[in-house]
Amino acid sequence: MGQRRRRGRYGRRVRTLAATAVLAALALPAGCTAGRAEGPPARGAFRVHYEPAAAPDRAEADRLRAGRGAEDAADRLNAFLVLPYDVTVVARSCAGEGSGYDPATHRIELCYDDAVDDRALFERAGDRPADEAVGAVWTETLFHEAGHAVADALDLPAEDRAEEDAADRFAALMLLRQGPPGERALRLAAREYELAAATGSGPHADDQDEHAPDAARAAAHLCHLYGAAPTRHPDLAPRFPHCPSTWTTTRTSWLADLTPLLRA
Repeated sequence: MGQRRRRGRYGRRVRTLAATAVLAALALPAGCTAGRAEGPPARGAFRVHYEPAAAPDRAEADRLRAGRGAEDAADRLNAFLVLPYDVTVVARSCAGEGSGYDPATHRIELCYDDAVDDRALFERAGDRPADEAVGAVWTETLFHEAGHAVADALDLPAEDRAEEDAADRFAALMLLRQGPPGERALRLAAREYELAAATGSGPHADDQDEHAPDAARAAAHLCHLYGAAPTRHPDLAPRFPHCPSTWTTTRTSWLADLTPLLRA
C-alpha cells in the first residue's frame, strides 16, 4: 500500500502518532479546534469488514468472526470518538505481512494469520483453551491500529518509536475504559508479549523495528494496568510502584489529544 506505511503492531508499515501530548486543544474557546477549518460536524466511524480467509487461517477466522471482537471494539471507538471520515477495519489473511494502518486509504488491516500465530504461542505455553487470549490480542491490536488512525485524523506529528509507544498507550486507554473485562484483556495482551519475548518467536525482534522490545511492551501494559486499578492487581505492586502516576499522565495526555474528536 505504498511507501508511506510505518510499522503497525506486528511490524507492518503504517502512519503513526507522536508520544507527546497536544495540550493546546484544552485552551481553545468552545466550538474551536486547532488547525481545523469551519464546516459541518465530523461523521466518520470505524466500520468492520471481513474478507474470506486463506485455507490455513479459515478456522481461526471463523472463531474471530463468531466472537465479534472487532465489531465490539469498533462500537466502543464509535461511542467515544467521531472521525472526519470513515476508517475501514478489514479482517483478512495477510500472508505474514502483519496488521497495520494505511493513511492513504484510511484502512486498518487485521490479519487472521497473526491470530493463528498467537494461538500457537499461547498453546505452546500451556494456555488451553486459548480462545479468550487470542480474542484479547485481536482486540488490543485493533485498538493499537486505531491509535494510528486517530493520530492521522488529528494530523499529529510522527516520530518512529515514540509513535508506536503512544499507539500502545491508546490501546491500553481503550481497554482500561471498560473496567475489569478490559483489564483482563490488557493483561492477556501483555502475556502475549511476555511469551514472545521469552521464546524469541515474536514479530518484533528486527533491529529496524520501530516498536519497543516485546518485554518492554508487556511491562508498559502491566504498568498501566496496575496504575489504573491497583486494588484489583496487587500482585503487580512490587514491579510497578510508580505506575499510578504514569497512568494518570497517559490518560490525561491522550484525552487532551483527542479533544477535537471526543463525543459529548
